[in-house]
Amino acid sequence: MGSLQIVYRHLTSESLVAAFFADYALFFLKVFTFVIAIIIVVFAVVMASGKGRSGRPQGELEVRHLNETLETMGESLKQTLMEPVALKESLKKQKSEEKAKHKAAKKAAKLAAKAAKKQRGDGETVVAEEPRKKAVYVIDFDGDIRASAVSSLRQEITAVLTSATPTDEVVVKVESGGGMVTSYGLAASQLDRLREQKIPLTICVDKVAASGGYMMACVADKILAARFAVVGSIGVVAQIPNIHRLLKQYNIDVELLTAGKYKRTLTVLGENTEEGRQKFIEDIEKIHEQFKTYVQEHRPQLDIDTVATGEVWSGDAAVEANLIDSICTSDEYLVNACKDADVYEVRYRVKKPLMEKFGVGAQGVIDGVLFRWFDRLMRSRFDIG
Repeated sequence: MGSLQIVYRHLTSESLVAAFFADYALFFLKVFTFVIAIIIVVFAVVMASGKGRSGRPQGELEVRHLNETLETMGESLKQTLMEPVALKESLKKQKSEEKAKHKAAKKAAKLAAKAAKKQRGDGETVVAEEPRKKAVYVIDFDGDIRASAVSSLRQEITAVLTSATPTDEVVVKVESGGGMVTSYGLAASQLDRLREQKIPLTICVDKVAASGGYMMACVADKILAARFAVVGSIGVVAQIPNIHRLLKQYNIDVELLTAGKYKRTLTVLGENTEEGRQKFIEDIEKIHEQFKTYVQEHRPQLDIDTVATGEVWSGDAAVEANLIDSICTSDEYLVNACKDADVYEVRYRVKKPLMEKFGVGAQGVIDGVLFRWFDRLMRSRFDIG
């Protein structure tokens, strides 16, 4: 009798566990269905709103006054470190100095307006305007292989050109290891627009401006780089995988039909010929010559044959090779510029659809994970110090 009770209880507990998992699976399916339904609704709303905004601007321009940012940082630190009495006196003195400065500027504007009126000899009223300080416009360019930031760069430069004069300055912080020739050629052409309007252009490189990045940098009147920043790499590279032998091993034929002798020189699937290979190399050499000519035109002080070998330079070696003009970080240069000019950071932000934001976020997470593992692997093999 006892053994029968044990078996009965065992069977009962097993059936209870099975019932629990069945209920849990049903609950999970209900929640999953509900979440999918919400995602579909949100996606439909986003797509509908996107269609409604198709005629609206795709982005917006943001301008930040760096002088005010520096002053705010300084005041915050001062309020933390100074005694209350000393802080009060300092703020009072600062306010008095600003008032006197504003009064002097207003007086100078009135005198200038009076002189202009006297020179014309008429009775026309001249509105007194305070003389505008030099303006420095700062643009960030963080380049990838496709130079996708050029879509914002062209808008930022267009906006700057509406206000900048030859007495102002544009500073572009370039960070790029290069990429597609056509994309970086367009980016460099955008900077050429500033040179054509006689607006001084300074390029700051804090980490790297190589290949296409240096193509952009050479447009500047002045190139500044941090001591360990890498510049140069004036060369062209192309690589194409070919799996023709693998396909041939499995008796797989590939038909490549072209019109034009050199429509395709090297292919991924077909059999490459020596003639096609030589033509491909010839095309690369032509692009390299264009690259060299472009750099030489903008920096005639370069010995182009010496630096256009695909090598990179940094620090004093880059200065000696005339690839850069001096060693300086962008932070140092901009902080000094704030002493005598109004410095504005100009940024054009593209409004991305909600689904694209999700995609970019997921890609960022994946890239971050891959980068961390790659960094750990490299640290195990190489080290500095």
